[in-house]
Amino acid sequence: MVRIKQLSKHLINQIAAGEVIERPASVVKELTENAIDAGATRISIEITNDCRDIRVADNGSGIHPDDILLAFSKHATSKIQKDEDLYDIHTLGFRGEALSSIISISKLTCTTRTKDYETGTKVKCENSDVKKTETGCAIGTIMEVRDLFYNLPVRLKFLRNPNTEFSYIQEIVQSLAIINTGIGFELKRNGKVVLKTTGQKDLSQTLSEVYSSDIVGHLKPVLNTDDLSGLKITGMVSKPDYTRSSKKNYHIYINSRAVKCGVIQKAIDTVYKTLIANGKYPFIVLNIEIPASDVDVNVHPTKKEVRYKNTNQIFNFVRTSVEGGLSNLSDYLESKPKDNIVSLTPNFPELKIDDSEDTMYVSDALMKHLQEDVLPIKESIEQQKILLEENIEPQPQDENIIGQYKNTYILIDVEEGLEIIDQHIAEERYIYEKLKSEKQVASQILFVSDVVEVSVTDMSIIKDNLAKFERFGFGIEILNDKELIFRKIPTLISKVNPQEIISDILQNIDGDIDNLEERILITTACKASVKANQKLSHWQMQEIVQKWRKTKMPYTCPHGRPISHIIPHKEIAGFFCRQA
Repeated sequence: MVRIKQLSKHLINQIAAGEVIERPASVVKELTENAIDAGATRISIEITNDCRDIRVADNGSGIHPDDILLAFSKHATSKIQKDEDLYDIHTLGFRGEALSSIISISKLTCTTRTKDYETGTKVKCENSDVKKTETGCAIGTIMEVRDLFYNLPVRLKFLRNPNTEFSYIQEIVQSLAIINTGIGFELKRNGKVVLKTTGQKDLSQTLSEVYSSDIVGHLKPVLNTDDLSGLKITGMVSKPDYTRSSKKNYHIYINSRAVKCGVIQKAIDTVYKTLIANGKYPFIVLNIEIPASDVDVNVHPTKKEVRYKNTNQIFNFVRTSVEGGLSNLSDYLESKPKDNIVSLTPNFPELKIDDSEDTMYVSDALMKHLQEDVLPIKESIEQQKILLEENIEPQPQDENIIGQYKNTYILIDVEEGLEIIDQHIAEERYIYEKLKSEKQVASQILFVSDVVEVSVTDMSIIKDNLAKFERFGFGIEILNDKELIFRKIPTLISKVNPQEIISDILQNIDGDIDNLEERILITTACKASVKANQKLSHWQMQEIVQKWRKTKMPYTCPHGRPISHIIPHKEIAGFFCRQA
């Protein structure tokens, strides 16, 4: 019989390292997060030796010489002191496992100094043994990891090729740079600078530095605050006509900590579901601030997973905030002269208008926002009410319409260039939003209706959802298990064959019964819209474009297809060798 015995300190650390340190990117993440927690404003990361040598240098507070040996022992940390602190986390690290895990699977040298000492401290670690000496160095910390996994050949064998491993490192540094806009990051590979940010505390600037200068033009800001629950969300989301092929560009943070959260992803996907095509995804940068007591980050050693005290509240807050950011209302407010109108972020819960007394009440929190971050109010209260009232729209300006192309596209001379609009999907977007906002869709009674045959399965779906059909203007009478007739249909599509309508709805629910109401809406809007290859008069084109301009989400049709495209004057002039 094999007897029970205590494992060695080194073996315990190696076992723990299997959870904390999966690959070189894990080392970069842990060391860089420590630098952030130390208050660094400059962090340099250098990668060599096929990603097995890693150097992270920062100008943070450094490690006290009396704490340096303790820092490399298991479960030693400065981030929490007592039991209650585990439920009030305000730092990226707190478990005290990373350094002890790293020194068990690599050869590490740490050079550090605090502002209170003239000299610094150097420690060398190998096989969990730590040796300390005094040295001269600048304030801050340099962590040098060499020969990662040198004593774990099995782990080495499972590493991907160096390019793939470096791509994981780059993603980690990009993610940290995006949320820590006040820190200047530099990432080098074999001496070559791959990424560099200037730390100007500006998200747009950081995104330009991490990705490209043109990306910000495709993004819209998101800002919302719920004082009652203590929730706040900031960030940027892409317009529906700017998409990606995967969710790799979902940068989601909880209290500035990068997380993978199904709840938040679902909220985002719900907003974009009828704005972008299947298989396409938006570019997202969102930081949700939640009271520390309402979120648990101590779920997994990687700290990527979180639990919420009120999951539904988080889902709805994120969904409405993203909708508000994308809403055309913000476009309208931004387009007004800056000295004439207050630019209000959608979904501010503190603003209420009392119609009975022509008085606008603004909470102290919102007034502070207006005074500090927004231009002063210069229009009368009555004018503000006209702009903000949900059902009152500014008078549309006549479009400078050139004409129709192929009886399908409307051509417009706009300030930026030549705008091309697909007439069918522009009207489809308008009708879709109009139908969605109506409590009951107007119907037309059919005195004579052909019998419509459906499968037994489809009939079961229809029977269970008659109320949904009724809400959108469809009156259906079931004759038997396979036959039905329409007693009424929406007035908008009174000339469409009912068989065609029901077939289109049922064919496109893709087994998702919960999606039936959305399919009814989309199908009705599609069938009611002007068709491609249909000649329009000038006033018909004006009406379609003006109605489309007023929609909340004017970017794509409910199927996700882009509605308009602008060819810049500069591009056209350049083709003909003219100056714009």
